[in-house]
Amino acid sequence: MKRFFKVAAVGEAAGGYTVLLDGKPIRTPAKAPLVVRSKKLAAAIAAEWQAQGEKVMPAALPLTRLAGTAIDLVAQRRDQIAGETAKYAATDLVCYRAEAPSELAARQHRAWQKHLDWASSRYAPLAVTAGITPVTQPSDALEAYRRAIAAYDDMTLAALHFATAALGSLVLALALIEGQIDAGEAFAAAEIDQTFQIERWGEDAEATARRATVRDDVALAARFAALHRAG
Repeated sequence: MKRFFKVAAVGEAAGGYTVLLDGKPIRTPAKAPLVVRSKKLAAAIAAEWQAQGEKVMPAALPLTRLAGTAIDLVAQRRDQIAGETAKYAATDLVCYRAEAPSELAARQHRAWQKHLDWASSRYAPLAVTAGITPVTQPSDALEAYRRAIAAYDDMTLAALHFATAALGSLVLALALIEGQIDAGEAFAAAEIDQTFQIERWGEDAEATARRATVRDDVALAARFAALHRAG
């Protein structure tokens, strides 16, 4: 799409802030007003638009897309999105440890246990198993995570849902969204198994591309949540 505006700026709107393109507020794909409560998030979204060249490239508007998702999708289907996200607690990546080799098991413990301890203290304890044998998590623990997730506002829930899918771990995603870890540490923790295999056998182009996508998605979720949190 050809660039159709000269200046992107932050404007005030009912319920918070919006982005104005030559004075006109932008809307979501579903034509809803794009309004966020955080002025810093609105400023970052405006900066995305201002940085566009002669053509508007949707891929270069990630914050805009995630805000639109929060408004068009999460706000309309809160129970479904919260439920999808909470399901990860039942099979969370950090609860499944390798039996062998011992070096991989040790890496997993160093990277994962501190975050699992944090989540257990903040929300509810989750059981850990070795190998691929399924472990049944306590129903009261799963309910505690569900309630905590359901309490998030739309913007935070959108970021959490996005991060959880990228990381394959609700525990790591919660730590990321709440500012306990940064995007780099979250990515490294989620990719421990793959990194270990790459060190042994090398990495193909498909794996490289997949990891780059995960890294970008995790960084986006972290940035979005931090800007929203900052107000």
